[in-house]
Amino acid sequence: MRASRGVVLNGTGGVWTVRTPDGEQHDASIRGRLKQDGVGLKLAVGDDVTVERAGNAGAWAITTIHPRRGVLARRAPGRAPGERIVAANVDQVLVVFSLANPEPHVRMLDRFLVIAEGNDIPARIVLNKIDLPGGVARAREFSSVYEEAGYHVHGTSVKAGVGLDELRALLAGRTTALTGPSGVGKSSLVNALFPGLELRTAEISPSVNKGRHTTVGAMLVPIPDARGGFVVDTPGLREVGMWGLPPRNLDVCFPEFREFIGSCRFDDCSHEHEPKCAVRAAVETGKISQARYDSYVKLHAELVEAEETW
Repeated sequence: MRASRGVVLNGTGGVWTVRTPDGEQHDASIRGRLKQDGVGLKLAVGDDVTVERAGNAGAWAITTIHPRRGVLARRAPGRAPGERIVAANVDQVLVVFSLANPEPHVRMLDRFLVIAEGNDIPARIVLNKIDLPGGVARAREFSSVYEEAGYHVHGTSVKAGVGLDELRALLAGRTTALTGPSGVGKSSLVNALFPGLELRTAEISPSVNKGRHTTVGAMLVPIPDARGGFVVDTPGLREVGMWGLPPRNLDVCFPEFREFIGSCRFDDCSHEHEPKCAVRAAVETGKISQARYDSYVKLHAELVEAEETW
């Protein structure tokens, strides 16, 4: 038997493409015994696995899924219970939104950031299409709230080539998940960063101002750079849902809340109605953005309601 460690690049129909350290790629299926031993454990893009081949001409099989770190997951779409793992072993998340066409949805952005925070993965925000009329001024205004919350915000334009060198340096040597709604230009951005990858793109549907889905499943794309690294190109997510996050833990997923949480009168403060709440006091004095606090309240209500179904 010939065995090797590798990383899962993509998969469909039960066949997974695994890349070994020497750059070779093998199509492999999951060994039957592993399916039985790992009940409930579904293979994901980015997984660190061991593959074995029976003889020189035998088929490759995935025999081991090694422990994960940095799992990016979300609630299964619709009303289905459980989680959907978008990618495993992720070092950082770039949440990509556009300044227009489609218009940025603040509540959805905050959901993406909470998902990253809840999974202990550092997140950065990319505002794409800043070449549009008034884009720079809009980006500056939009960025201020999130920069004050502690996030790095990067303005980019594929057409004008703005911000690409900075992003290229950030991606080198790391596994980075690019996520965000449909139509914001994630695939075009990756194509501009690394010409030749030719990820699929599509135009925006003007009737609904939403992007057509072009990436049908997450793909781990090796970066053609001497320093290595991977980019996880994820499907556009029109419905983003949090999963398994207890409502009481939501406050720590808002970085700007953290310095105030310990000063609330009650240890289990929900920051909504309790007296002497340090978080609400910080909102009143402008130390926490009212818009971000409003997002917290809406997401907290959503988690309280969803907790009964988990």
